[in-house]
Amino acid sequence: MSQNYTPEFKKKIVRLHEEEGRTHKNITAEYGISKTSISKWRSEFREDCQMSSQDKEDYDSMKENLRLKHENEELHKEIAFLKKQWHSLQKKSVRSLPIH
Repeated sequence: MSQNYTPEFKKKIVRLHEEEGRTHKNITAEYGISKTSISKWRSEFREDCQMSSQDKEDYDSMKENLRLKHENEELHKEIAFLKKQWHSLQKKSVRSLPIH
């Protein structure tokens, strides 16, 4: 099934490839976009993706937000793991208490 992406999203993908040097494989894995689509969008939007200073700031903000989102997800996973470990340790310590 074909998806309709906004021109802004397509330009973002082109910038990831052109400016950051991200590979087709990397972009495909992260966004689920085919290599063919990325190549087509590069042809369509290469000139449009030359950034003004405002575009650069917006892009950098979007990139930082994505980084923080990934970091937040990892921290949530770590917290969940640590909570499980803590509960497990509590159960073990309760079991080892002598009964009088």
